Order: sequence, then structure tokens, then C-alpha cells
Amino acid sequence: MLKNKKTYIKIDEKIKSLTPTEKFVQVIDRTFSKDLFVGLGIVVKRMIFFKREKHTLDYPNEKYEMSTRYRALHKLMRLLDSGQNSCISCGLCEKICIADCIRIETKKSEDGRKEMLDYSINLNRCIYCGFCAEVCPELAIVHGQDYENASEQRIHYTDKTTLLTPLDEFLDGKQIEFTGYGSPSIDADDKIKKTPLSY
Repeated sequence: MLKNKKTYIKIDEKIKSLTPTEKFVQVIDRTFSKDLFVGLGIVVKRMIFFKREKHTLDYPNEKYEMSTRYRALHKLMRLLDSGQNSCISCGLCEKICIADCIRIETKKSEDGRKEMLDYSINLNRCIYCGFCAEVCPELAIVHGQDYENASEQRIHYTDKTTLLTPLDEFLDGKQIEFTGYGSPSIDADDKIKKTPLSY
């Protein structure tokens, strides 16, 4: 004989139907519960006591301050002293690009150096990995802070004329020394040991 004999209780499976009055009371209880008034109290408190505290941006006129490590649309930098394109056409960015979206056209100039004819980035294929900016020895290609890359045309933002800082903006001083990821630190000159040689 089993000592732990279990007894089962049969439950009536019929659901009790509510009267219209009971349904109305149930809706009122669920709608106007304590949680609703707690949430409304928080909202009213914020509206009355924290009027000057703003949590949203007036988007077209104000923009978020992006981190210096943020990898947004590419930019080609100019040399600050001469205004010339700082790219030396080494082709390292084109070789390291894992998405195969960078194309550089070069020719040999009269003085025997490489001269860049065209520099284009297919932003439809780019995955914004940042390898091109990391490998650039002259810090000529960088990721800027412009994160609005929507356009109506596929050709937009892809060629050298749109990537390179326009000359009039450069002359107005709108291009400053790049301080983002991969750039020399502010105190880099103090960290470099001076050589005893004088040139």
C-alpha cells in the first residue's frame, strides 16, 4: 500500500460569465489603477518643476556633439600651410579596403612623382570600418563628424570634389587640424625626442 497517495481535485472548467455591470467595474479598475496616477504624477512634476531642463534637440538647427572616435562620412584633408591635397597617392587605403569601395586614379607627373587624378569612395558599399583612415601615412583621409549621408542620387558624396574640403571654405579657415581618431595627440611635440643634428 502506498503511503504518499496523491489526491486530485477536479476544477470546474466553466468560466463564469460576467454581467454587464461587473464588466464595467472591471474596466474601470484596470483603467484607473494606481500605476496610472503614479506615472501621471511623474509627468506633471517634470512639467511644473523642470521647465528649463531640455531633453530634446531642435534638430535641423541643433546637432549632437559626436565623439572624436565616431566614423562618419569620409573627408580628404588639405595641407594647412599650402592648401594642396595632402594625399600622396600611395594607394594604401585602396589596398586595405575590405569592402573594395575606394578607387584611386593616378599618373606620373613631370617631376616623377605620383599625382592623383581622381579619388572616389562608393559609399553604398562602404562599411565604415575606418581601416583607410588608420593606414593613411599622411592623415589625408579621415572620418568627419557629418553623419547625414542621405541623398537622392547614388553618385552623391563619392568623388574627390565632394570629399575634399572646398578651397573657399579652406581659405575661410573652416578646415581645422584633425583631432579625431588616429591623429597625433596635442602634446606630441613635447613627447618627441629632439635629434642633436641640425639641418
